[in-house]
Amino acid sequence: MLKPLEPVELREGEEYKVIVEEDIDKLIKKYRGVLGKSSVEEFWELEEEAQAQ
Repeated sequence: MLKPLEPVELREGEEYKVIVEEDIDKLIKKYRGVLGKSSVEEFWELEEEAQAQ
């Protein structure tokens, strides 16, 4: 599910393209070191959380 940052008006029957751009490295750096050392599983959980933001 995508949540637009601004209101959009979509018309029924029209086709739209959604381009998602993100700087995942920036998001991961935000979490790196916050909780100290972690397991690989914890890292993947944090990565998924960062991508969701």
